[in-house]
Amino acid sequence: MPIVINLDVMLTKRGMKSNELAEIVGITTANLSILKTGKAKAMRFSTLAAICKALDCQPADILEYIEE
Repeated sequence: MPIVINLDVMLTKRGMKSNELAEIVGITTANLSILKTGKAKAMRFSTLAAICKALDCQPADILEYIEE
């Protein structure tokens, strides 16, 4: 998939743990893990917005397109 999820990079930059973010966003740690590893096939805009709010970032900080 040409879309790369850089969620782990942003978590490190913000000094936040995955379980903290999951709690703030209101998703399970298992679902956050699926997002982090790039195994998710879709993401709700409301989830993306909540992640961006919690990490004080833009969607482009989390999502990256890399041509195959």
